[in-house]
Amino acid sequence: MKDRHFSIHQLERRATQTLSLVLLAVLLSLVFASAPHALAQDLSKSHRKILVMHQPDYPYVLTNGHFEGEVRLEATVLPNGTVAKVDSKGGNPMLAKYAMEAVMKWKYAPGPAQTVEEVSFKFNSQR
Repeated sequence: MKDRHFSIHQLERRATQTLSLVLLAVLLSLVFASAPHALAQDLSKSHRKILVMHQPDYPYVLTNGHFEGEVRLEATVLPNGTVAKVDSKGGNPMLAKYAMEAVMKWKYAPGPAQTVEEVSFKFNSQR
């Protein structure tokens, strides 16, 4: 009976820890969603011309915390120039989220076939 009580106690502790992590993730999502615009520099290397480009958000919390660095992405572009998918290929995952959201809004020049375009952003907290 003592062993059973111990394992129930462990399960309760793990459930509490998991709930705490979920609540923290939700809180961080809310904070980042309400933050100001980016100071990201575009370093895209594209084979197709970009017709419409949006800069990624760079939340104040990340800027103030000096979260900096380069984010590398690959954008799958349809023949009509619409971005169908963006994959992160490196960099800080928190910054990559904002870069990916921005690239999904881009519009490329039409082409004969679907292409994969390399895009990178350098996030710098210096003003």
